[in-house]
Amino acid sequence: MLIALLPGDGIGPEVIAQARSVLAALALPDLHFEEAPVGGAAYKALGVPLPEATLDLARRADAILFGAVGDPDCDALERHLRPEQAILGLRKHLNLFANLRPAKLFTDLANASALRPEVARAIDLVIVRELNGDVYFGEKGMRKTADGKREGYDVMSYNEDEVRRIARVGFETAMARSRKLCSVDKANVLETSQLWRDVVIETAREYPDVALSHMYVDNAAMQLVRNPGQFDVIVTGNLFGDILSDQASMCVGSIGLLPSASLDANQKGLYEPIHGSAPDIAGQGKANPLATILSAAMMLRYSLKLPEAADRIEAAVAAALASGARTADLGGSMTCEAMGEQVLVRLT
Repeated sequence: MLIALLPGDGIGPEVIAQARSVLAALALPDLHFEEAPVGGAAYKALGVPLPEATLDLARRADAILFGAVGDPDCDALERHLRPEQAILGLRKHLNLFANLRPAKLFTDLANASALRPEVARAIDLVIVRELNGDVYFGEKGMRKTADGKREGYDVMSYNEDEVRRIARVGFETAMARSRKLCSVDKANVLETSQLWRDVVIETAREYPDVALSHMYVDNAAMQLVRNPGQFDVIVTGNLFGDILSDQASMCVGSIGLLPSASLDANQKGLYEPIHGSAPDIAGQGKANPLATILSAAMMLRYSLKLPEAADRIEAAVAAALASGARTADLGGSMTCEAMGEQVLVRLT
């Protein structure tokens, strides 16, 4: 099994190194790694954020473990050369349309949440986010109005096949959990969201055992703070999912804790922490590697079909946190490498 390692920018190489060490410690047979540049690092070395050789590796690999992209040195580049285009390009070229972002509070981190401990303890949800549509991939540009003013525009759109495809992922995820699915949209304002809601309702007929509810995105954002325990699986579009999943990360204590999986129709996937490249702390050993380590666990579970190995990693992370191991984002002083070592010594 070939794992493509794409460390990227900022703290990406630091957290990928710790995840690789954990995977290697499992001593799984036939597990191999190949590394390639991506994002700002690739632009600086090769002139493009997603080199053909990197894309070829991603296509050949059984799964991809991704760090982060984003480099302030590249902010003034034309949009197609910016580091962020690498992750968008991988999603497009590999047809990674379904993003799974679990958010569950570790028992020992109730006091790290921005919410009251009794509210935070109830968090155990998955956000299913569509990845290949919405304003991220719609027509966009700058133009002049009739009176000569600058105007930016980004087109939000979905067709019914795109909605039905991600809705089924949402329903299937709910079937494997508590059979509750909340579809989040803005159907009272947006025609795109009205289509979304209509198609989700149509798709629900295929899943009579799943209780489907609907919620406007502004209310969903409020409810994630007020009563997050009401949610089990949320399915939503690209823009709303991006925002809500970041919000959920702070509800469980830190953006440094949340993993994610971006999957195609056959569950080949790209796995990454939901945090960014954090250039302000890059190279200082302050990054939290747990989201990347947990992303590696998701990789084992979904793409490589090794659930026992995934369980071992997740148990080791929980044990490390239970022992009091904390990086700076969790109120501690442990380095990225030291936190990785705390997980390693608890692998069983």
